[in-house]
Amino acid sequence: MEKILYPDKNRKQEALKRPDKSETESGDMIRQIFSEIERDGDKALMKYTLKFDKVIPDTIEVGRKTIAESGNRLSRELKDAISQAAANIGRFHESQKETPVVVETVKGVECWRESRPIERVGIYVPGGSAPLFSTVLMLAVPAKTAGCREIVLCTPPGVSGINPAILYAADFVGVDRVFAVGGIQAIGAMTYGTATIPKVDKIFGPGNRYVTMAKQIAQASGHVAIDMPAGPSEVLIIADDTCNPAFVAADLLAQAEHGADSQVILLSDNEAVADKVIEETGVQLDKLPRRDIAVSALENARIIVLHDIDECMDLSNEYAPEHLILACRDAKRLTGRIVNAGSVFIGNYSCESAGDYASGTNHTLPTNGYAKNYSGVSLDSFIKKITFQELSDEGIANIGRTVEIMAAAENLDAHKNAVSLRLNELRHEK
Repeated sequence: MEKILYPDKNRKQEALKRPDKSETESGDMIRQIFSEIERDGDKALMKYTLKFDKVIPDTIEVGRKTIAESGNRLSRELKDAISQAAANIGRFHESQKETPVVVETVKGVECWRESRPIERVGIYVPGGSAPLFSTVLMLAVPAKTAGCREIVLCTPPGVSGINPAILYAADFVGVDRVFAVGGIQAIGAMTYGTATIPKVDKIFGPGNRYVTMAKQIAQASGHVAIDMPAGPSEVLIIADDTCNPAFVAADLLAQAEHGADSQVILLSDNEAVADKVIEETGVQLDKLPRRDIAVSALENARIIVLHDIDECMDLSNEYAPEHLILACRDAKRLTGRIVNAGSVFIGNYSCESAGDYASGTNHTLPTNGYAKNYSGVSLDSFIKKITFQELSDEGIANIGRTVEIMAAAENLDAHKNAVSLRLNELRHEK
């Protein structure tokens, strides 16, 4: 972890620079895989599953019996935890439902907006050494709440099969179909469809830089929409002398253990706090089973000491972190200063892990600075908003001349005529 004291503007920019990603070669590889999936379908999926995951599953689609029996391999305690987390996530996303409001913009002209679910959504769930069954809850629960007709899930197969917690969570929250396909090939399959995996309307879920780039290329192809570019993960903590350094260190390490490309940053107005956090990080690091992964991530970690908390807030807004933790005095008061962040954790006891699992907010969030222009996944991510308008004869009379004038000014005579015919009929009726 690099400690940086009172940097000037240029040094701040350098310190907050995310790891360089030269994507030209990766992009070419992803497009090649997509091309083969579009042409060869399931055959290409098997080819790349063997290449990247070193295994070929017995079948691409996981059978209902295997899914139903997955709970037998989990403890009652874990199943209860999944149940509580799903309930909290459901409660929070249920609250986001909107009731249509009819607005009369002028006498006789009524406008309103209604929500409709996206029909078929695809969920990508990372597997491997950290099988993120929590992501199943974060994506499938709001999809069900929104009323999506079909939810399909792709996750990498392992040598021993898909982690039973992923299968149990999928069954518990009502995922319709599960496929043992991961990585770039999973994104390609949901984008183009194969004989086994259906083409979806929108793809959701985090992943490594290859999955993230695959989602962006898929969206650029025009075949599918995506939730957002999500991954690799990151956290920024603002801490002052009221923080608990052990808590701060634990939060930094919680993010670092996600992967070697995770980024963790601490901003503080107190050098002594920075030093205590560094010391505590070393103590906790040695106890982590995923120590090697965390160590790799910490090589790019930054601890930046600034003159005051206001300066910390400004720098955080510039960085636009996926996760922002406020471990400082009057933390709640500072929330009004936040302009760019994926999800915010207020106070010493609001650990980022709570949001990852069970507080109720969604953990699928914009990374890599995209919090400047993207929101995290919410109920809105799974629905479309359709606008409606109804004009009475009085309504067209009230706005008709306005429309005629504007259409004529744009040289769109057919637009004008559509109004003029109606106005003329009204005049004749009188």
